[in-house]
Amino acid sequence: MKKIILLFLFISIHIVGYNQVIKGTVSDFKDHSRINFAYIYFNGTFVGTNSDKNGYFELDISRYASMPLTISALGYYSITLTVVSSEKPLTIFLQPKLYELQEVVISEKSNDRERRKNLKLFTDNFLGTTKNAKSCVITNPNDILFVSENDTLKAFSSNPVLIDNAALGYKVTYFLDEFILDKKTESFFFSGNIIFNEDLTSEESQKSIFESRRKDAYLGSRMHFFRALWKNELDSARFVVKNSADENLTVENIVIQEDTITKYLNYPEDLGICYYSGLPSSYIIFIDEYVNFDKNGYFDPSSVSWQGEMSLKRIADWLPYEYELK
Repeated sequence: MKKIILLFLFISIHIVGYNQVIKGTVSDFKDHSRINFAYIYFNGTFVGTNSDKNGYFELDISRYASMPLTISALGYYSITLTVVSSEKPLTIFLQPKLYELQEVVISEKSNDRERRKNLKLFTDNFLGTTKNAKSCVITNPNDILFVSENDTLKAFSSNPVLIDNAALGYKVTYFLDEFILDKKTESFFFSGNIIFNEDLTSEESQKSIFESRRKDAYLGSRMHFFRALWKNELDSARFVVKNSADENLTVENIVIQEDTITKYLNYPEDLGICYYSGLPSSYIIFIDEYVNFDKNGYFDPSSVSWQGEMSLKRIADWLPYEYELK
């Protein structure tokens, strides 16, 4: 009996130590009214919850304690909290999205042909142009507004962009904060946050097909690279990192470890990444000196930009952080 009691105490302590439940409320920044059905989630995962009619929420963050927490709501800009604690309730305020009326009017007056052209430019850059992108559909395209001025195209959406990915078997929601495309140079930028809503592998007939496509999307991806970097398994994962002098770099040359849940990618110049080849197929361009990443393959997207093969894999080829190679 004594052993059973001790075992129960150990299990209780273990649960308390690893179940970190945060609580809080989400409100409008201007009038402090509570926002119901706000999304509280970890960007790029299935893990999240919604606020109730009083703006209140609870969420277990223990699985992704090293990742920032994102809060989004219809008609509001998303915010990201890099540090959260379960010690006291969170009070979160969201800024309403206020688009210039003149821009919206211009976009509404554009003809159907121009809108179709803008929508294609948006989807090609947002979803990508890979094989998987061809089977990826935005189910609410009418919610997206376009403003075309000179050679610049901007896209806005007060509602989240809903995406059915028939190639990888996911349904996802993307909260678009910004999209800017320079038509002349074809350079573009978009930002926002994604939550995976549904995994469609329940049907056995489709399961093996989805798994095969997911594996192809994963291998050589940014998630694959950072997971291999975390485990110090670049060689076995078939990655080679090079500097501008074409020297091969080791993990010790480019990674700083702060603690057991966070590491930093750091190097005084941009890096070339080779995958199954002696020549770099992708390049990491440092925006910040230190790029934090974790064992799930998460990295701070605002700290780097990408060129080459890895940059071609966009929303249509993204996998949730729950994905594991089989």
